Amino acid sequence: MALLVELAGRTLALELSGPGRPEPTDGGLLLPPGRAAVLHGMGDALFYRHGQNSWSPCGWRRLSDPPLRIADPRRRVTADDTRWDDPHRHHSSALAALSDGDGNVLLLGALGLGTPRCGADVDTLAGWYEHGGAPWFLGYGPEEEVFASYTRQLGERLGARQRRAGNVWCSWYAYYEGVSETQLAKDIAALRGLPFDVVQIDDGWELAVGDWEPNAKFPSGMAALARRITDTGLVPGLWLAPFIALPGSDLARRRPELLLRDERGEPVVAGYNWGTGYFALDLAKPQAREHVAALIQRVVHEWGFQYLKLDFINGGAVPGARDGDPDRERVYRDALALVREVAGDDVYLLGSGAILLPSLGLLDGLRSGPDVAPMWQNYASDDPSDAMARNAVVNAVHRLWQAPLAEVDPDVIYFRRRLNLLTDQQLDWLRDLADICGFRAVSDPPGWLSPDEFDSMITYLSRRPRVTRLDRYRYGIDGRVVDFGPAVNPHAPEQLYPIS
Repeated sequence: MALLVELAGRTLALELSGPGRPEPTDGGLLLPPGRAAVLHGMGDALFYRHGQNSWSPCGWRRLSDPPLRIADPRRRVTADDTRWDDPHRHHSSALAALSDGDGNVLLLGALGLGTPRCGADVDTLAGWYEHGGAPWFLGYGPEEEVFASYTRQLGERLGARQRRAGNVWCSWYAYYEGVSETQLAKDIAALRGLPFDVVQIDDGWELAVGDWEPNAKFPSGMAALARRITDTGLVPGLWLAPFIALPGSDLARRRPELLLRDERGEPVVAGYNWGTGYFALDLAKPQAREHVAALIQRVVHEWGFQYLKLDFINGGAVPGARDGDPDRERVYRDALALVREVAGDDVYLLGSGAILLPSLGLLDGLRSGPDVAPMWQNYASDDPSDAMARNAVVNAVHRLWQAPLAEVDPDVIYFRRRLNLLTDQQLDWLRDLADICGFRAVSDPPGWLSPDEFDSMITYLSRRPRVTRLDRYRYGIDGRVVDFGPAVNPHAPEQLYPIS
């Protein structure tokens, strides 16, 4: 069905595949379920691409430019939705927007599950669902207002969380998988009395990914470690990847019935890390959900961890041959709902590799980009999902509109000069972005810091700055203007950063 509608003084032609007509809603129009296509009339506009998961590239790209995507097919399996990748057409997950250069945007956003996708060219902005269908939101007007209207619609339908993590100390960027109980005992003691709220132990404590028991580097066990953290007055946190398993893990070898299979009956490779491909659990199966529930029960209620970083969770929604062909986003959401139910409402859940819509109302925080790194740009890589500070900043800046739905986690900031190639400006961008997000995490062991670095960290973590949004890439922090435009694209013309 084709028809004309008017939004904020702009006339648009719509084509809708499903029954029903557009209805006015807060800040725009509610479009009926099915495929929706808009003849936008904006020509070679800027296209906002939203990534499928935490690490997927997110940002603005002109329609006449090549699409923003991950070129490496192995990396794309990990960090995006390979089923809908297209090297020739601009694609986006859940929502897309077009910018006409004067601060106004046209936004088409999904309001439900079903792996919604959007695409655009110089004539048409379209959206569809891989499985089933749900309504769409269509809005036009000032960028900040339109994204805020969409955010409210999502919160009303899928939920939002208002829990705050506070200041987090994380082991990853100091020790990576070399973390040990002996070293952590020293760090936890050094963190006593400092302005931190959480101590989160990252990857490296487990026997193997999929085998969630402590390895030989943690002889006292994880309950003892959680008590040690609690005794310092801090919240104990732990890293898990509950929806995946390495091929060599006991879980994969002894319980192969838990693994997601493809049409040939082979285990689905959900991504690549730790030097190999890893498998996904088939979370549509009751026995796989029981396994996840038992894991969360042990970690939270037996060991005592009250902050969980749930990593690689997009593995719960990768394509596969699930019994009954359920909506893969619904399977993912049901698994997260089970984690929330078992953990309890007071446990902070941070999702990394998280998928936005099916995570809403369940996760307290969402990682907003690739891993940061103590270097701005990797000279050997132009992969927008690769671990480097610039990629982390660019992705998080383009996802700040999500803040009313869940905490936006931009990853850690640095104060150490040891093993660090970042310039002062780059360090400032990381710290300013963490202030804007309100999620501030550090991996620097206090013993690594010089007196000046230590004082700088304490001063930073102790303050609560006033933040205001000025336009797409500019913010005010206690009256000081912070401009992320040069970080996003130092060679772009000024019109890429319109004031809204």
